[in-house]
Amino acid sequence: MYRAVIEDLRRWKQSANRKPLILQGARQVGKTYILKEFGRLEYAQTVHVSFDRDEKARQFFNEGGSAERLIRLLSAHTETDIKPTDTLIILDEIQECPAALEALKYFQEETPQYHIVVAGSLLGISLHGNASFPVGKVDMMRMF
Repeated sequence: MYRAVIEDLRRWKQSANRKPLILQGARQVGKTYILKEFGRLEYAQTVHVSFDRDEKARQFFNEGGSAERLIRLLSAHTETDIKPTDTLIILDEIQECPAALEALKYFQEETPQYHIVVAGSLLGISLHGNASFPVGKVDMMRMF
């Protein structure tokens, strides 16, 4: 199914100033579907991690460390050789892992060559008052 948001995602991918992308939207509007479809259409491979079901991935982010370390752990965990421009990294249900939301700042600062998108509801993301929101370090897109 074609959705206009794919064109917005393509523009994000091509942007010279691309930052990790937060795709916001209400539950059940198709955020996960559209990100997987975007990955299928635009990248050689896609890594999808859903924090509501993947305790090990939550543990990686909760333990912290450099962005490169997190990329290596995700690569091993998903058994995928994550390559900067060939792999779309989807971090889904990010509201379930506040540490992953904070890590977006470090992905932007330390590893801007990686293409990282996250999905979650704005309400769920904003409820984590103890998490540091990466203001200015992410791009944001809203899906209706």
